[in-house]
Amino acid sequence: MLAYRELGKEELKTELAKLKKEYQDICSAKISLDMSRGKPGSDQLDLSMEMLDVINSHSDLSASNGFDCRNYGVMDGLPEAKKMMADIMETTPDHVIVYGNASLSIMYDSIARSFTHGVMGNTPWCKLDRVKWLCPVPGYDRHFAITEHFGIEMINVPLKEDGPDMDFVEKLVREDEAVKGIWCVPKYANPTGISYSDVVIKRMAALKPAAKDFRIYWDNAYAVHHLYDEEQDEILDIIQECEKAGNPDMVFEFASTSKITFPGSGVAALAASKANLEYIKKQMSIQTIGHDKINQLRHVKYFKNIDGVKAHMKKHAEKMRPKFEAVHNMLEKELRSAEIASWTNPKGGYFISLDVMPGCAKKTVAMCKEAGMILTEAGATYPYGKDPEDKNIRIAPSYATPDELIDASRILIICVKITTIEKMLTEM
Repeated sequence: MLAYRELGKEELKTELAKLKKEYQDICSAKISLDMSRGKPGSDQLDLSMEMLDVINSHSDLSASNGFDCRNYGVMDGLPEAKKMMADIMETTPDHVIVYGNASLSIMYDSIARSFTHGVMGNTPWCKLDRVKWLCPVPGYDRHFAITEHFGIEMINVPLKEDGPDMDFVEKLVREDEAVKGIWCVPKYANPTGISYSDVVIKRMAALKPAAKDFRIYWDNAYAVHHLYDEEQDEILDIIQECEKAGNPDMVFEFASTSKITFPGSGVAALAASKANLEYIKKQMSIQTIGHDKINQLRHVKYFKNIDGVKAHMKKHAEKMRPKFEAVHNMLEKELRSAEIASWTNPKGGYFISLDVMPGCAKKTVAMCKEAGMILTEAGATYPYGKDPEDKNIRIAPSYATPDELIDASRILIICVKITTIEKMLTEM
């Protein structure tokens, strides 16, 4: 098929009529598909069921240091759990605090504490006139929801193929004391699937912020979420790079087992400098006497070490790979020659990012919904839900089956084609 821009007005009208007939047939079929969130599918959750058997009423619930995991205490996590989470983040246990089940809660708490009590002796943000935050886009909607919830002014930062536009980041951080942080998903980013290059990470670690309490929020959510054994993205340890650059306190790194074991019952952790950890632990001691140590122990007994985690993630990859490939093959087959969209082909993570013609994303997503397929709202990958070009659509392949994803991709592709041709005709 010729590229759409090479077709004349009448040819486009003919193609549009054919597509609208296909769309009506789909709507009549009353399909129900949900690709709105990056949830693990049941087939992935089944992989962790044996973890529920590693502890029972007869188990020894003592940690490696002899602590009785049934009791209060050990606020920063069991030693073996700290080692496991440190290995996932590729740092060392002395940099780690192990929390409850969700890294998003740690991020929320970190910003909340910054507002009420400041960061390591600096002025609490609630006493400042303005607080600003850098947001690489397209990015993770729940990150943006947190900063918006606290009334933080969010600034879009272009996300390139190797990470954020560092010229832009360096200038804003250096010149504006109101800029207090930046959201980062450095590996298999949500939604683009890109990973930060060594150059970008080194520049990030060497930032010279005007604000003494500036922090990089390094959400390493997909640290071990590869799709392939042979092609795997690797990134530098941001903790170590910040230390090398003389900025040991500048980063908070987050990770969890939410998409490794059970999303609602995982283990989450924060990695940071020792000075940061001491400051945080003083505040945590008011909030809690300790998180779920039996769950921490259960995870360690199940995986034993990082090799166990990696072996487990290979099983996840076997489930995820056909799903990503089903979507990618459909996009290649149906949209490549039309030259009306572009998309990412990540080596890991949970998402595919689709860019359609500017001005077409919202209408495309709305048409998909009417046809029975739910996508993340267009604009969600930008602060305030406002995609300035209305072109980005996040695809979450994890929850559906490969066959369902072929059907879902067909609906999406038809809707993209219809909205694109309609826009082209209005501009002729």
